[in-house]
Amino acid sequence: MTHPGDQITQLLSDGVREQVFPGAVWAIGGAGESVLRGTAGVLDPERPAEPMRVATIFDMASLTKIMAVWAAAGVLWEQGRLDLDEPLGSVMPDVVGYPLAPVTVHQLLTHTAGVPLRANLRALYGTEREDVHRGVLRETLHRQPGTAVEYTDRSALIMGMVVEHLSGAALDEVCAKTVWGPLGMNQTRFGPLPAALIDQAAPTELDPESGERLRGIAHDFSARLLGGVCGIAGVFSTLGDVERFLRHLIADEDAAEAGFGRKWVEESLQIHTGGLEPARGLFWLPAPSTDPSEGVFVHYGFTGTAMWVNRERGRWAALLTNKLYCSRQREAIARVRDVFRSLAFT
Repeated sequence: MTHPGDQITQLLSDGVREQVFPGAVWAIGGAGESVLRGTAGVLDPERPAEPMRVATIFDMASLTKIMAVWAAAGVLWEQGRLDLDEPLGSVMPDVVGYPLAPVTVHQLLTHTAGVPLRANLRALYGTEREDVHRGVLRETLHRQPGTAVEYTDRSALIMGMVVEHLSGAALDEVCAKTVWGPLGMNQTRFGPLPAALIDQAAPTELDPESGERLRGIAHDFSARLLGGVCGIAGVFSTLGDVERFLRHLIADEDAAEAGFGRKWVEESLQIHTGGLEPARGLFWLPAPSTDPSEGVFVHYGFTGTAMWVNRERGRWAALLTNKLYCSRQREAIARVRDVFRSLAFT
């Protein structure tokens, strides 16, 4: 039988050859050190002599929702400062009297809040951070809360504001102090990256304004509009730090210094949407239901990142790519992810 590591190496080498992504790094493990880890391809096709490295810094895109917002919310929940069922009107004065007031934190975390699905924040609210925040918090709902599961970046954007309000500090400061620092995730931060780290970052797509590849700057326009720090996207990280994060999620004992732990993870990695489809946990979603993946929860990032966790089996997996360099199309990377997940959890 072919070793899973060999199969993954072939899978990702094929992905490079087929131009799904320029390169990738990956790891599979448990509560201890990584079981398997590898790389494929190059950092930047314009610099073909430079291979993709384990230490490469990636634009994590929507994994920001997990590594920043979900994790920081877990700190507040475990401290008893965040009630999932409390309406936002009781949490944040800025939404009192507006349509968002009866929406709960639970509905934001399950994408059942009924907030608008997509919007050009700049066109609607301007370029000032306070104006954008005010506009988002006072926007009319798309539908009745609790009636449908509809993935939208706005849920994470608003949850980031909730975290900031309850913590009394900016989201990047909260995450560094209560999540990344305690877990030893010293290579994780919101962008833009400092000049000294730019060369270690995987480039993504062309910036239509400058005509240059985005590198060390969030690909997400909303994140850039808000200075790089928001609940939607903007976090940059490495495979090593992602491993530390995922190991903590399946640890049998909570790390004494970490702000969130087993209770928050167990609460989140279960279905919270009742009979509504698609089923979701708290920001996490169950992986497509195949026998090897039962109990596996996942979150994806638009740049080509993904992380999976199965607490019952004590196993996690991570795949980081800069597929956005090649295309915004999702079908090819989705196929790669599905095969990777199957190999990782077989």
